Amino acid sequence: MLSWSRRTFALSTAATAIGFGLDRPLAFMPQAFAQKSADPTPGYHRYRIGSVECTAFYDGIWEKPHDPAFIANASVEDVKAAMVKAGLPADFVSIPFTVVVVRNGGKTILCDSGTGGQVQPTAGKMMANMKAAGIDPAKIDTILISHCHPDHIFGLMEKDSNKPVFPDAEIIISDVEYKFWTDPAVIDRLPEARKGLARRIQAVFPTWKNIRQVEGEADVAPGIRFVSAPGHTPGHRAFHLSSGSSQLMISNDTAYVPALVVANPGWRGQYDQDGATAEASRRKLLDRVIADKIMICGYHFPFPGGGTIAKDGTGYALTVMKT
Repeated sequence: MLSWSRRTFALSTAATAIGFGLDRPLAFMPQAFAQKSADPTPGYHRYRIGSVECTAFYDGIWEKPHDPAFIANASVEDVKAAMVKAGLPADFVSIPFTVVVVRNGGKTILCDSGTGGQVQPTAGKMMANMKAAGIDPAKIDTILISHCHPDHIFGLMEKDSNKPVFPDAEIIISDVEYKFWTDPAVIDRLPEARKGLARRIQAVFPTWKNIRQVEGEADVAPGIRFVSAPGHTPGHRAFHLSSGSSQLMISNDTAYVPALVVANPGWRGQYDQDGATAEASRRKLLDRVIADKIMICGYHFPFPGGGTIAKDGTGYALTVMKT
């Protein structure tokens, strides 16, 4: 039987914090802190944007312990109150992981790659849910990468060998993001907790021949353009999908945890590398979604991750689609 001392619990909590935005996977968690939120059944949800089929895949959840540093300009009590207002548990921050697959123009497009089971012990369920939905991961043609945080890219590589999980797919990423993380000099400029992430990227990405860098807001797949939304990372991108008069903004981490930073767009999270730029990108993107009457989805939105945005006082309100 494991004995969990106060020191052990503190170390476990610290490792969990590192797991989300940084570089260290977790092997296990004590039974006392097992997942409280029920997984959606089924773990996928199909919907259409015009003639395009989109499928949201649940990859898991991080039930993040409260941390005063998580939102730099809001207290833990503020965060708890925001969770309650959103109808979510107040004793932790709910951070689900939802990956979108788009089928359009004869192509199957994966939007970010999931955690690969290497970030949280309660995540890594995307592949099983894809198979349950009848989508063969080997048939994915294109993978769009929004940014290089572990929960978005570790699904690209096997845990122990770094071998590619999708060797036949074209991986498309912003040139700004790619150059930032693959620059050897960046390691000395990063916080200690992110150095390992940069080392892993530098050991892997330059050796893969199926990665394509694109500049600016390029067309990257049938019906999909990159949208510049820096701040969370230097080259962070959202993805804009259009089909006829229908549109979807795949916002990725521009507005992560909507209970917090959609409702309070001025709140700045600790995983934003440049808080001021991230806030400006968030407001610009949400205003565009409202003005153009675009549906939105987000990587950390409540499953199935899609919905609509409206102004709500000084902030915004998300209405999540029904499953």
